[in-house]
Amino acid sequence: MISAATVHELERVQELLCALVADLDEDSYRHQFHPDLSALGWHLGHCTYVECYWLHEVVRGDGSVTRPLRELYVPPLTPKPERGQRIPGPAEMLDWARSLQAFNRDWLSGDGRHWSDHDLLRDEYLPRFLIQHHSQHYETMLMALTQRALSRRMSHVVREPLRASPLRQDARDVPGGHYRIGGTAPDAFDNELPQQHATLGPYAIAHHPVSNGEYLGFMEAGGYARAELWSEEGNGWRTGNAITHPDHWRRDAAGHWYGVGVRGPCDLAADAPVMGLSCHEAEACARWAGARLPHEYQWEAACRIGLLADSGRVWEWCANPFAPYEGFKAFPYAEYSTPWFDGRHRSLRGGSLHTQPWVKRPSFRNFYEPDKRHIFAGLRLVY
Repeated sequence: MISAATVHELERVQELLCALVADLDEDSYRHQFHPDLSALGWHLGHCTYVECYWLHEVVRGDGSVTRPLRELYVPPLTPKPERGQRIPGPAEMLDWARSLQAFNRDWLSGDGRHWSDHDLLRDEYLPRFLIQHHSQHYETMLMALTQRALSRRMSHVVREPLRASPLRQDARDVPGGHYRIGGTAPDAFDNELPQQHATLGPYAIAHHPVSNGEYLGFMEAGGYARAELWSEEGNGWRTGNAITHPDHWRRDAAGHWYGVGVRGPCDLAADAPVMGLSCHEAEACARWAGARLPHEYQWEAACRIGLLADSGRVWEWCANPFAPYEGFKAFPYAEYSTPWFDGRHRSLRGGSLHTQPWVKRPSFRNFYEPDKRHIFAGLRLVY
């Protein structure tokens, strides 16, 4: 039996997805605003497909809804640039999605009890998995909306110019010792399991993520022009793409920096965490500060003992590749984590202001390639 509270949480995130699509014009619904992001409308179709796939095709053995749509909504089968043109129109998509979403909630609340002994429904695993899956797509849709805002002509006038500020001397000491790392069922994804016992030496970690003002200090110190601060790969990426500032920053007519978010341009708060950084930029800033990025074990250990302020305001790049924990087993399908254990993807921790609560836990592991900066990512320093 699935609790009413869990079904309500599923309904809440379903409505978040639908509300984003309901506000879109036809072009925004179908347009691909960034090479790494799908069309906004496709995300709603994909999430609805995923619900029906797991609840009905896998659990009940009924693929009548999902099999005809497999090529459109299984990501490897349709290239991202084609997705927006192949989906139904916004009104049709919303009617279809809302109808199936309601059916799925009713099934979980009622008829689903007949399948309660299925492995995927025990301890509410599957609806909890779907809530988190949809939450991640919701945040990705907000990334696409931010890229839409960046693509539009802007005439913002900064009212309070951002000023560079010195690095805060706020590091907290973490004693060496044995720390628990990893999540617990039923909420943890496969890459958070099984729990690990990490032995860490002593280190110091910044109480706050690097702020906009502190990052401007890095920029004004020539951080984007000093090759010695960058890795060989990062330097090639920086020069090859003429990178000189965070992805979400722009300048007004007077030369003052401002930020661009989901709702458009806004002044940058000096003490707010900087975001829109690649891992290359985060590493260069850390070297300039005489520090480095944390290993994700260090980040999680410090988070669990309450030493991290503003955790959850910005994703924080970590120093290590995204890799399986000892004893890892893919679940409920291999493609969620296994393809990304490629040595290229880096771990990120914490969550952003756009991350839903179900995903904000100390053990949750995000992962991107180091050149990606359309994400809501920044950094925290370790000494």
